[in-house]
Amino acid sequence: MELVAGSKMRRSQIRALQARPYAEKMMEILGDLARQRAEDEDPHPFLTVRPAKNTLVLFLGPNRGLAGGLPSNMNRRAASFALEQETPVSFVTVGRKGRDFVVRAGQPLLAEFTMPDYPELNDTLAVNHIVADEYESGRVDRVFLLYPRFVNTAVQVPTIRQLLPIEPEQIKDITAEDVDYIYEPSPQGVLAELLPRYIEMTIYQSILESEASELSARMVAMRNATDAAKEMIQTLTLIYNKVRQEQITKELLDIVGGVEAMNA
Repeated sequence: MELVAGSKMRRSQIRALQARPYAEKMMEILGDLARQRAEDEDPHPFLTVRPAKNTLVLFLGPNRGLAGGLPSNMNRRAASFALEQETPVSFVTVGRKGRDFVVRAGQPLLAEFTMPDYPELNDTLAVNHIVADEYESGRVDRVFLLYPRFVNTAVQVPTIRQLLPIEPEQIKDITAEDVDYIYEPSPQGVLAELLPRYIEMTIYQSILESEASELSARMVAMRNATDAAKEMIQTLTLIYNKVRQEQITKELLDIVGGVEAMNA
């Protein structure tokens, strides 16, 4: 299992890391577009902040077990976040472990998804449609994304970020100073088209990060299990050899004692 997870892990890590520059560049362009928006212009629905009455959490968790402490860490973070909210919280889950936790906890589950190995963007569009529809219809007023952020093979950090509404500070703070683009037909039109793509890309990148984190955690867990099994084998072998040596010594002493008794 360690070898299987290791062989898949490398490809998943590369896919997750390759998606980051695209997402960062999109944020840069969104920041430039947000700066050009007129003050009296009606904001895009994804940028509109409204009173929070219902909260939705998109929970990206492991799909299988044997991944060390990653599932429990993600479940603990989801539970603590739900308890911190003053509004009702519902969930959309990606991954069986997250779904099982939400069902056991008795929390509202709107939808559940499982992803294939090495998911593509088309595999994640159904998740995006559910989230966008819930927000645009007004059934939820805030959407948060909970996923394990891949740092390296040994470290995966449960991370939660606000997905909707998009906070202007998120896209303005990382805008490059030397950006000089010409937008056609207009900055407002490009922004309206780009914001849904931004949501799609953010969800897709987070799913890639979740997959890389799960495979990394599983490989490390299986390596630790293998090392623990080898150590246990060595310990049990040493105990067995000691017991066997004691048994042989005892039998030799019995033979010697018997011979001496016959000679006497």
